[in-house]
Amino acid sequence: MTLEQLRIFIAVAEREHVTEAARALHLTQSATSAAIAALEERHATKLFDRIGRRIVLTAAGQAFLAEAKSVLARAADAEALLADLAGLKAGRLALAASQTIGNYWLAGPIHRFHQHFPGISVSLTIANTEVVAQQVIDGIADLGLVEGEVADPALIIEPVGEDELVLVVRPDHPWVAAPPVFPAAFAEAKWVVREAGSGTRSVFESMLALDGIAPETLHVTLEMPTNESVRSAVEVGAGVAVLSRLVAVRAIESGRLKALDAGLPKRPFLALRHRERYHTRAAAEFLAGLSAPG
Repeated sequence: MTLEQLRIFIAVAEREHVTEAARALHLTQSATSAAIAALEERHATKLFDRIGRRIVLTAAGQAFLAEAKSVLARAADAEALLADLAGLKAGRLALAASQTIGNYWLAGPIHRFHQHFPGISVSLTIANTEVVAQQVIDGIADLGLVEGEVADPALIIEPVGEDELVLVVRPDHPWVAAPPVFPAAFAEAKWVVREAGSGTRSVFESMLALDGIAPETLHVTLEMPTNESVRSAVEVGAGVAVLSRLVAVRAIESGRLKALDAGLPKRPFLALRHRERYHTRAAAEFLAGLSAPG
């Protein structure tokens, strides 16, 4: 059994599709299928059931998937240690970030890091806060960067930046001409919100709770999976929303949206790292660079 076979097995298991896994790994479909067949034949264990054009994990495959991920995570730790010994001239840094950070804040820090350490390969996965935290816990990501609240004893959590939330509405919304008293007026509005698990939503709901407002009492007309879809929905009149200023600034400057003073607090950007996993020099250097200007 090789690490490459494990990588192929995990890719196929996560996608439940040989062709898509092969494409993601830059392999041929035949090589991908052969790796799975070799694993099954060598250990006389069926890892997948073929159902029509789909493949699904068997019970044995599901049990093996957790172990395969664990082995790859340990191998990555060993590889990271060797990269450190080479003085950051080679290696990798796997980042996972929530949408606001990944799409609107990280480009500069990643570019600066690459300029200082061109031999380090940087990968970035963008998901909601809940998924990012789990990727750090599972060892898939060396560092997680989120704006949502996270509480897990397996993680070390530290602030690395700050974000401003704004209440945005269409320019013709009644609140623009006659600003009401916030947050009491929130109950009157139709809301567009992010999905459960997103940092923006969790921070907003925590803020409501501090004001004695139960989030479930708001009139939510749309629940959207991205910041951009929330912003677009507000622009077409679906409701009002709370977004990061980073997400809304261009729409505000162009006049497509209005930002209202609702007394919203700032929120921290947080770095997540595993408490027990080896903290690489690449990750440490990246964290230090987050406070650099530019």
